[in-house]
Amino acid sequence: MNKKLLNLYGLKFNPFAQNVPAAALLATPAIENFCWRIEQQIGEGGFALTTGDPGSGKSAALRILAERLSAVRDLCVGLLTRLRLGEAARIDHTSRLCRGVARPQANLADFYRELGHLFGVPLSPHNRWNSSKVLREKWLTHIDASVHRPVLLVDEAQEMNASVLSELRLLASAELDSRSLLTIILAGDQRLLSRLEELDLLPIASRIRSRLRLETHSPKQLHDCLTHLLKAAGNTQLLTPSLLTTLCEHAAGNLRLLMNLANDLLAAACHQERELIDEKLYFEVFALDPKPKKS
Repeated sequence: MNKKLLNLYGLKFNPFAQNVPAAALLATPAIENFCWRIEQQIGEGGFALTTGDPGSGKSAALRILAERLSAVRDLCVGLLTRLRLGEAARIDHTSRLCRGVARPQANLADFYRELGHLFGVPLSPHNRWNSSKVLREKWLTHIDASVHRPVLLVDEAQEMNASVLSELRLLASAELDSRSLLTIILAGDQRLLSRLEELDLLPIASRIRSRLRLETHSPKQLHDCLTHLLKAAGNTQLLTPSLLTTLCEHAAGNLRLLMNLANDLLAAACHQERELIDEKLYFEVFALDPKPKKS
């Protein structure tokens, strides 16, 4: 149905799908500023933090950041996410992808296995000493060759075990904690902020150098996001103006909900081969079941 959908509406891609090209995502001024700060931070390393409620756009912000970092020559970037984003590769001057693996909440053995995959080194997951030694040597070699610290992006970081987060801090530190070997960006919801206040994780909280807080979106911000995606996808007239307004007013400030609503409408319109995606279709698709009449 995807090919039919694209042909029917003259789209380069589905603007409401989860796998929208990162280059098509809207970078707000706050995200632009955060990306700039991380680009400065990769020379020294350390922690950064992105937080927001579910559906506020944290994962999108990480994808925008990864896309921006792809412009940095010979920079090694790894992404830990609950969703597998595709085939592994390394960001350098010839590649514009980053290695990605799922399950950031893994235990220590799985965590080392995933880091080995991300940074392209064979590890013995159950041998922490040797694994940490190999990783640190890999990162030091990268720093000597490129000056930049390797980057690790962690989505849904609130799901990570405390022992894994603490291990990550120790791995990334060198020379009596006076030097960072890694730039680590943690993304999560309010639970991550709460966890970083726990005694065991305070050392990480004290090392956060850059922060991005994503708030609930206003209808205008949601409208800007939708129109930006439609323009990037190649059809600014896909949704009628009144439907755009309706969607943004009923999405409760939640970007993920907005995309799901719009995607459901697009799928329904494609199935019916309707040329116009308007409010009439909206009420048909999302109408409540009528209450049964009393006899």
